[in-house]
Amino acid sequence: MSNRRRTADVARQGLLGVAAVIVLLPFLWIASGAFKTQIALLTGQFWFKPVWSNFQELMFSSTSDYLHDFGNSLIIGLASTAIVLVAATLAAYSITRLDWPRWLVHSLLLWAAIFNMIPPITMVGAWYVMFRSIGLDNTYLGLILAHATLNLPLSLWLMTVFVREIPVEIEEAARLDGCSTPSLIWRVILPLVRPGLTATGILAFIFSWNEFAVALNLTQKATATVPVAIAKYAQEFDIKYTDMAAGAMLSAIPAILLLLLGQRHIVKGLTAGALK
Repeated sequence: MSNRRRTADVARQGLLGVAAVIVLLPFLWIASGAFKTQIALLTGQFWFKPVWSNFQELMFSSTSDYLHDFGNSLIIGLASTAIVLVAATLAAYSITRLDWPRWLVHSLLLWAAIFNMIPPITMVGAWYVMFRSIGLDNTYLGLILAHATLNLPLSLWLMTVFVREIPVEIEEAARLDGCSTPSLIWRVILPLVRPGLTATGILAFIFSWNEFAVALNLTQKATATVPVAIAKYAQEFDIKYTDMAAGAMLSAIPAILLLLLGQRHIVKGLTAGALK
């Protein structure tokens, strides 16, 4: 039995290693391209002398808007995430604690799941016409509302699971102590669902940070985000692969840092309720 178990462990580790290589290989290829010259990349040179010119072109060139677009992504990502967290937490508390009909709760969650599966590009046309008619085209607010709309369904599901896990007895004790509903949510609910808020916030921010199709259609030069900035280097007669690789490397830094800091909470949030 021990030999069989050892063989199974080795096979499992081997499969995990292969999966890691499959996942990391494209990232490593992009990382190497960020430090190559255009000629070295196009000729497929394996051994090359690293250069920093691609990063200098992105961050310090007078013709580059990358840092400005990086700031746009931070503003839009943080603002849309804040809206999503507030709306998802209040909605989750409402459908789990208030006396709503069960069919209404199930219908809302079902619609959230269906909406999450709709490709965002199918809604861009309607959003563009609507935002243009009310003066929100090419504005931060328009894209913030669009990203909040896209990320709210998944956030609602995650926060519903976390709020549902809070024992009702804790809330009843707070009520007996004279806690009002706003005070109960702020002083009792939010501290108990902090892991859920962390996981939901990180996922919502990353999804907003990486979103391309909606940002491409709803923004122009002043409000473009990082994915749009990277796509600008693919022009009709010239594709700057190395600059695109450098931009991709820099854009991955916030997502990687957030994933490393909140990995435990993300795993807990995505697997919550799986064994129930």
